[in-house]
Amino acid sequence: MGYSGSRPADQRLKYTTMPTFIGFNTQNQFKKFTLIDAPLVKRDLLNAFNIRQGQIPGRPQYGTALWDNLFENQTSETDNSILAEIQRVAGGDPRLQLGQVQVFNQQNGILIQIEIVILPSTTAQQLSIFFDQQTRTASYV
Repeated sequence: MGYSGSRPADQRLKYTTMPTFIGFNTQNQFKKFTLIDAPLVKRDLLNAFNIRQGQIPGRPQYGTALWDNLFENQTSETDNSILAEIQRVAGGDPRLQLGQVQVFNQQNGILIQIEIVILPSTTAQQLSIFFDQQTRTASYV
């Protein structure tokens, strides 16, 4: 259902393009809580990384066990475990296609750079997520 009227074509297009994904977010939002498409998918991914696996009743697989690796010695085995966990979490969202993943050890946590494609798009986006040991939160940097 599109807009038909005497407005210019560029304004009509605004009304005919439907968002693919619609949701809401209350974190760091003050008035507008609705998120659509890419910002919503990114927020959902960050939420999954901030929730410890098994904390949500009825959804024992949701969340991540990545926090258990933050206090381990960073070896190749730990890095492989981190990569597998990132693939598992991102693979749980059918809107995402995961590309390249890089893990960097930092003084107070782990920095992860991931490449994602938000379907149905084919455009890759680079995300940097820092897992902070002290606050035990994941955030985009």
